[in-house]
Amino acid sequence: MDDDDDDIPQLSSHTLAALQEFYLEQQQREGMKTSQGFNQYSIGSIEEDWQLSQFWYSDETASRLADEAVVAAGKGGRIACVSAPSVYQKLKEQDGKDFSVCILEYDRRFSVYGEEFIFYDYNHPLNLPENLLPHSFDIVIADPPYLSEECLQKTAETIKYLTKGKILLCTGAIMEEQAAKNLGVKICKFIPKHARNLANEFRCYVNYASGLD
Repeated sequence: MDDDDDDIPQLSSHTLAALQEFYLEQQQREGMKTSQGFNQYSIGSIEEDWQLSQFWYSDETASRLADEAVVAAGKGGRIACVSAPSVYQKLKEQDGKDFSVCILEYDRRFSVYGEEFIFYDYNHPLNLPENLLPHSFDIVIADPPYLSEECLQKTAETIKYLTKGKILLCTGAIMEEQAAKNLGVKICKFIPKHARNLANEFRCYVNYASGLD
């Protein structure tokens, strides 16, 4: 019998080590999810899907944006998170506070959050449930999934439909002109960070006097 092992492609030791590290991280995450202390609202409890252009904020950034939204919404305020699930998750960690929040998201994995989840496709910006009344949110936080003029324009339609006035937009620095044109927002001094570093510079934009400057 011929020994054909030489014909089988072999992984380099570096690639093999990287794969083992990846699988170990996955096992550790799954172990955390099944442990008693698992928090379904913690950032990373639902993993990023790069094919959907998902990149979660760092814990510090998500906390800062969530705190800003609570202050901007005011007592008993309503907050909408449009394609910004990590801010939604951080807001839910503060659930004892006097505000309500919902998440508009394309990724149906977030339907685990029940009635607060609203399926959202930016290609159909006003295809929203009837009970989502116009101008019914004190602040809308939005992070359009793609750095394109079309995506921003369509997401802007949704934002303007939902908000009573206040807008907190997170998108690339290269979108500054389009953000001002479509939503009348100005760039903030605060620079948001992601859990994984992105190649594109990211910024926050608002249309009100915020705590992000």
